[in-house]
Amino acid sequence: MKQQTIQLYDYHVWANQKIFEHLKELPSSIFDQEIQSVFPSISKVMVHVYLTDITWLGVMSNKSYHEIAEQTNQLRETVNGKSLEEMETLYSDLSTEMKAFFEQYDYGQGIFPEHPTYGRLDTNLFELVQHVVNHGTYHRGNITAMLRQLGYQGIGTDYVFYLYLKKTGK
Repeated sequence: MKQQTIQLYDYHVWANQKIFEHLKELPSSIFDQEIQSVFPSISKVMVHVYLTDITWLGVMSNKSYHEIAEQTNQLRETVNGKSLEEMETLYSDLSTEMKAFFEQYDYGQGIFPEHPTYGRLDTNLFELVQHVVNHGTYHRGNITAMLRQLGYQGIGTDYVFYLYLKKTGK
């Protein structure tokens, strides 16, 4: 399960990096440009995904709901308004932290988060990483739609593109 977990997360990192690389090729103003969409700007989507990934790392690390919420709220204050390059660095640092966590994790243990509304969930690391990746995929789709709305092409980040690259180098 360790290998599948790491590969799935590696896809998430690869896809996020593709988004950053694509955004850097476009006019810098579009990152913070206000738009009538699911989020008010692409930067807000990137902040949301980043904070959500941190939230789930907290869950995987068995932090309490309240501890995670407090950490996320504090981070939101410092992350909002970051430049594209600063966000890219934050994402890179988080992926390093996440991968280090995956390397030391005991894959035989379960994870049992407690949520004030939904109660206790009996799950495991792989299922939570699936959720993180699925959440990221959803919002990368939002970014593509927002780019099109602004008159720019999106970039392909489908899992199959990652597999082709990984297996064939293409």
